[in-house]
Order: sequence, then C-alpha cells, then structure tokens
Amino acid sequence: MARVLGSLLLVAAAGAFTAGAAPAPPAKAGPLGRVVPAPASVTPGGSAYRLTRDAAIRVPDSGEGRRIGTQLADILRPSTGYALPVTSHGHRSGIQLRLKSGPFGTEGYRLVSGRGGVTITAARPAGLFHGVQTLRQLLPAAVEKDSVQPGPWLVAGGTIVDTPRYAYRGAMLDVSRHFFTVEQVKRYIDQLALYKINQLHLHLSDDQGWRIAVNSWPRLTTYGGSTEVGGGKGGYYTKADYQEIVRYAASRYLEVVPEIDMPGHTNAALASYADLNCDGVAPPLYTGTEVGFSSLCVGKEITYDFVDDVIRELAAITPGRYLHIGGDEAHSTSHEDYVGFMDRVQPIVAKYGKTVIGWHQLTGAHPAKGAIAQYWGLDDTDAAEKAQVVKAAQNGTGLILSPADRIYLDMKYTEDTPLGQDWAGLVDVKRAYDWDPGSYLPGAPASAIRGVEAPLWTETIVTDADIDYMAFPRLAGAAELGWSPAATHDWDAYKVRLAAQGPRWEALGIGYYRSPQVPWPAK
Repeated sequence: MARVLGSLLLVAAAGAFTAGAAPAPPAKAGPLGRVVPAPASVTPGGSAYRLTRDAAIRVPDSGEGRRIGTQLADILRPSTGYALPVTSHGHRSGIQLRLKSGPFGTEGYRLVSGRGGVTITAARPAGLFHGVQTLRQLLPAAVEKDSVQPGPWLVAGGTIVDTPRYAYRGAMLDVSRHFFTVEQVKRYIDQLALYKINQLHLHLSDDQGWRIAVNSWPRLTTYGGSTEVGGGKGGYYTKADYQEIVRYAASRYLEVVPEIDMPGHTNAALASYADLNCDGVAPPLYTGTEVGFSSLCVGKEITYDFVDDVIRELAAITPGRYLHIGGDEAHSTSHEDYVGFMDRVQPIVAKYGKTVIGWHQLTGAHPAKGAIAQYWGLDDTDAAEKAQVVKAAQNGTGLILSPADRIYLDMKYTEDTPLGQDWAGLVDVKRAYDWDPGSYLPGAPASAIRGVEAPLWTETIVTDADIDYMAFPRLAGAAELGWSPAATHDWDAYKVRLAAQGPRWEALGIGYYRSPQVPWPAK
C-alpha cells in the first residue's frame, strides 16, 4: 500500500510540475491488430475504450470465468491503481468476460472494443483466457509494471475474432542438463501463456540428471538427480513439486507433457541402478554434454519392470493426455534392439491411459496407433530419414514440428551470441519465424500436423536471464506459427508487431535479445 500511495504522489507531483507547460497531444490507442500471435480476423473501427477507475470486470457465474477475471484484475491493479472489482452483477462500464456458445471452438474468442467497454466472448474458459492475453497486448506496455503508472489506458475500437491454426502449440524446457526450480518453471509458464502456448514439455531425464521422484526407484533422484552439466548440485521435483507445476500450468491453460528419454540419454538412471546395465556395473555420474553413449539394457526383463514403474507413477500424477518417451540419439542401441524396445514400451504408455509422443526416430520403429512423432531434423536432413517420417504421417502418425535449425531456442543467433550452441547452424529471429509448418515436410498430410513446439535445451542455460535471452524474441515467432492463420504469415508485418513487444518485455523484466533484424523502439 505504501508503494502504491508513493507512486500516486509522484504522479500527482509530476502533473503539478508540468501544469504550466504546453498541453501534450491527446493519447491514442495502439493499432487494434498489433498483437502476437496475429489474430485470425481484425476489424478496426469506432471509438477507443478508456479504462478508468470506475471500471469493473464482469465475469460469468462459473468458477473458471471468475478466476480468469481475477487473474486479469491482479495484472491491471498494480499499474493502474484502480480497484477493478470482479463481479457477476451490475452494469458498470469496463471489461466483460462472457461464456456463450458460438463458432469459437475450445480456444477461440471474440473481442469487441468500443467507447462503453471491452467484451470478450468465448465458448470455453480457455478461449476467455486467450482473449484476456490479447487484451493485455492492446493496452499500453506499462500495464505490465508492478507500480502505479500514469496511463492513459486505451484500447483501440473494433472487433477481433480469433481461433488457433493448430491445437498443439508447445515449448520445451530441459530441466535435466541444468535443473530449474518450481518457481523458475512457473515464471516460464507465465511467459508462455501470454503468447497462447498451450503445451509445456518438460524434459525430465537425461544423462546428466533425473528430475522426477519415483517412489519405487528412489535412487533415481537422490543419486541420479544430484548433479548437472558442469558438476553443479542438480536437484529434482518431488511428486508434490511436479503436481504444483501441473496445477499452475493448468491455471494458465497449459498442459504438461512429461518426457522420460529412453533407451538412450539414460546415464543418470544407469548410474543409479547397476541392474539396468547389461554388465551389471553402474557407470559414474556424468556432467558433460556429449550424447549417444548410454542405453538401457534392452534384453533384461528388469528394464521393462523399471519402465512400467516409472510410467505408472508419472502417469498417475499427470492429468494431461501425453507422455513423451524420447527415443532420439540411441546410438548405443542396435536398430533391432531399438525397435524391440519401442514395441514393448509403447503399450505400457497406453496401459496407463496416455498417448505416446516420441522424437521422430520413433518412425524408424513401429509407431503405435495414435502415436505422435516430434520432428527435430534440419532443412538438409537426409532425404531417406525425412521420407520415413512422411510415410509414418501418411499411415496415421501425428507430427509435431520442431526443426532444430528453425525453432530450437538454444541455437545461437549469431556467431557472437554468448550462450547456446551452433551444431544446427545459426538461427536468427527471421529464420526462426520465416517457415510454414503446413508445407515444411512435403508429402506429409495436413491432417497429420498437430502443431509446433520450440525446445530450449540447457547445456549452456543456467539462469532465468539465460532463458529470457535465448527464448525472446524467438518464442513469440514460434507461438505465431502455431496459432495464426497461414494467410497472416509475413515477416515484414510480423517484425513491426514483434518490435511492439519490446517495451512489454521490459515492463515484465524479460531481458530479451535486441535483434538488429527488428525495428525496436528506442529506449
């Protein structure tokens, strides 16, 4: 309260100091369509809405609608200084959230802005939530600050009608190479939600660390989770920690997709339990960054007891539809063993009620009915490997597109980027945006493309600031590729809308990379 009162006094004092100066030109609302991801339909027109201290947030009687309205109020109150009561009754001007049947699907919405207020209408709560994220971007960037700002708080007049292109719009955070706490993951979730991303893929196990508690195999975390790349102390999530992440993500309409990578990328597990090794000898813990050297012992029955236990316990605390079984870079597993392993593991996932996702190497085995392959190849990936993926898609396997030389957030922007890697090439902001998921793999049916996902591997990523720098601004482009209609896809228009996000990220404390390809506002 003291901070708010102090800020109000500063604003008043500033007004008094400039009282004798020439009047400032009247404030204008930003363009209605200056939003990322680009909405499906934008029709500007009419008077702008001005949010004032008399406004209220009117919500449906449903618990979800009220919760979304309360989240919006929590964002707007610190910067505006307004009370913004959240109510299901009354006719005060302001912001109205409505749940009503219509052509919105699960996640779509309509936003209408005019002199009397802003109304967001959706058929489902997820649509209301996404509409609220659009409203945030239509307000001045200072609305994201946590102290009172002078305003004014204008929203351009007109109508936005919006639905997503793809149902799966994901981002992956690798918590195995370097461990990130529950609060750090929540912070990333908030960033993802602003751009309508709806899947959080957590890479929970790898050679360098096992990050999720499994009661039946406790040394996976107490020993296998005790380090990370470079030899740091590592860490892991208790089941309660993981469930808190799942709960928080769900409150922002993100579904958590847990990944246990196997049969390769398993040194942390092999070091924890000698019996998982073919020779019965546990290797030492690993803190380097090389890949492809580890493998579960495919010929041992204990391996499948282990897999069953891990999947059973993880599925029980994962309300989402998917469970990712990895399957990439299994260079120490013969092709025959790899196929046999995947043939046994996929039914275990189904037994516990989840849909299999695997990296695209899964298509070299026998993808289960309904399985989804996550493609991470490059533009110049071997034609035979691409053909294998396309054939699987033609036979019913779904695809998530994550081409490493387009959408891997850990790739360097330029040769001088201090973080990240360059094995897939340099990925500047334009390259990350300027491709079409619908035509990226010629021959793959459009119906097979489930969406896109932007992975962030963390060999060189240690802090929140590192995440910010590598994810932004490229994450916004990935979100647009997943949400916006193909017809809106245009780099020259996008970079202008992207530039408008810079002040918003600054207000949110996101330290982004100021790419010279983008016309950022002067600081």
